[in-house]
Amino acid sequence: MTLLIEIDRSTPVHKGAAGGHNRWHPDIPPVAAVDPGEAVTFELRDSRDRTLTRASMHADLLATPSLAHPLTGPLEVRGAEPGDLLEVEILGYETDDFGWTAIWPGSGWLGDLFEHPFLARWELDRRCARSEELPGVAVPAGVFAGVIGVTPSRDLFERAREREAALADRGATFDLPSPELAAPPEAGDGLRTFPPRENGGNMDIRDLVAGAKLWLPVFVPGALLSIGDLHFAQGDGEVCISAIETGGTATVRVDVVRDGPRMRFPSWESPPRPGRRCFATTGIPLDDSGNNADRDLNLATRRALLELLDWLTSERGLRREAAYVLMSVAAELRISEVVDAPNALVSAALPLDVFEEG
Repeated sequence: MTLLIEIDRSTPVHKGAAGGHNRWHPDIPPVAAVDPGEAVTFELRDSRDRTLTRASMHADLLATPSLAHPLTGPLEVRGAEPGDLLEVEILGYETDDFGWTAIWPGSGWLGDLFEHPFLARWELDRRCARSEELPGVAVPAGVFAGVIGVTPSRDLFERAREREAALADRGATFDLPSPELAAPPEAGDGLRTFPPRENGGNMDIRDLVAGAKLWLPVFVPGALLSIGDLHFAQGDGEVCISAIETGGTATVRVDVVRDGPRMRFPSWESPPRPGRRCFATTGIPLDDSGNNADRDLNLATRRALLELLDWLTSERGLRREAAYVLMSVAAELRISEVVDAPNALVSAALPLDVFEEG
């Protein structure tokens, strides 16, 4: 019989809902335990903990607190020890019938071009997502959990805090540990869930669909697995900073791999991906003034995305915000080449089946 980890979705996790957390911290205790080889179903909140609904408007984004990411767990896998690998086999997902994608001012890879909030509200069936904000578009389902991770050890916890603080001191901008809205409150000094790390976390790997396997290094006894941030569909890079965000369930089978490769970071295996006809733009490492950089994949990605943005607005008639959303939930980023100095090439491919006929 499959264990079900239930949650109270009527109460946000930062207000005390049981069965969840929104920080990585070695002192958060498990909420359930299983033996290796058992299956578990996690009930999941969406990445903003149900603060965005069908009734939400664009301007509501400015008043929405940064709750990401409410996670369900941790789950103890009995017998898992540091040095092992935790194997997570994805058995299946279920989603709600509503999802959303948001652009906050300045958010995402092209955020400097977007000054105003924009909210796409999606109606979801088992096959496609449709939104009034993106007329003529139907995004096929590709459901996966954006966050899957295990609890960091005390050593990894401290190392991550130190190296990220040092990066912030050098001018990088990202969310450092903060007690505001932390769940549980005693984990207020914990690592934020936004960046992925050695323990997994917010990896946003869109190939972790049903049928995939994920291997996570184990850092603490029992591994302590947590899952959240369910996506109905997402493009590579989640370039506007959100996918088609939704709630639902994730069912996985967990196992322990001993005497395997000593992996420092997560690894994964995907099921076959069906072929899809695409239109793709490309970019090389030029900045916005036309200056050339040497194999800078960040700049090449920006150029490819800007080209695709222009194509979607001029050839497909989407407003710029809708085009940015569509790129975030459906476009496939590919490093086409990195060896031909100085111009590495990035492609941004959009499957053409997202456009409905008629």
